[in-house]
Amino acid sequence: MSGVIDSIERAQLRRVPAFQAGDRVRVHFQVVEGTRRRTQVFEGIVIKRQGNGVRETFTVRKQSFGVGVERTFPVHSPKIERIEIAARGDVRRAKLYYLRDRVGRASRVRERRWTGAEEVIEPGLVEQGAMPPDDAPRPGEEELAEETAAAEETPPPDSEAAGDEAAEEPAEQPGEDQTG
Repeated sequence: MSGVIDSIERAQLRRVPAFQAGDRVRVHFQVVEGTRRRTQVFEGIVIKRQGNGVRETFTVRKQSFGVGVERTFPVHSPKIERIEIAARGDVRRAKLYYLRDRVGRASRVRERRWTGAEEVIEPGLVEQGAMPPDDAPRPGEEELAEETAAAEETPPPDSEAAGDEAAEEPAEQPGEDQTG
């Protein structure tokens, strides 16, 4: 019987971005007021994420006019249109209940400096191990660049002649000239 329940629950799961406690998120969710539907955005810090599967929830806390407001959302709710991650937090706890007691700047969460790859990068867009070019050359780099440029412009005469012969040989293929 639990196999049937699991399959129904699996069908209701949605794809959500990877986030954890300490991250600042924007939750776009639908609010029904009478006959009208509108999207409301709730932005704050995730103070906890609990449960798993369809019953997984997360709680977001924000300061609104000096008053702390917390709201708990089901992760896989159809009323949530999307979850945007505004910033990644650098915390060492799974539950950030201590933020409830803090006021002002003390309630800030430090932002993670390097978060790693968020999405899977398609091959071919970025070379493996390629670093972005530096803005300023390092000491001694200009002289080295001038030396390598001068060496490339004037190759030795022996290697140039050998290069021409090697380029002409592959043009003839042995299987085409036979009239057998």
